[in-house]
Amino acid sequence: MPTDIRARFGLRLRKLRKKKGWTQVELADYLGLRRTYVSDLERGKRNVSLLTMEIIARGFKLSVSQLLRGL
Repeated sequence: MPTDIRARFGLRLRKLRKKKGWTQVELADYLGLRRTYVSDLERGKRNVSLLTMEIIARGFKLSVSQLLRGL
């Protein structure tokens, strides 16, 4: 398990996306984000804002706390 929280969040995001069977493009379109931003998040290269966390959580029908569970 990576020690950097950005990398751990990225792994969580990728796992949730793949569980839905979505590509990065499909997820980005669904959430109204750029595909490159989703890619950067999944690779732990970007910090995610609280606003974006809420958008992602709602997209997966989760609360923000559920989205962050296990990090």
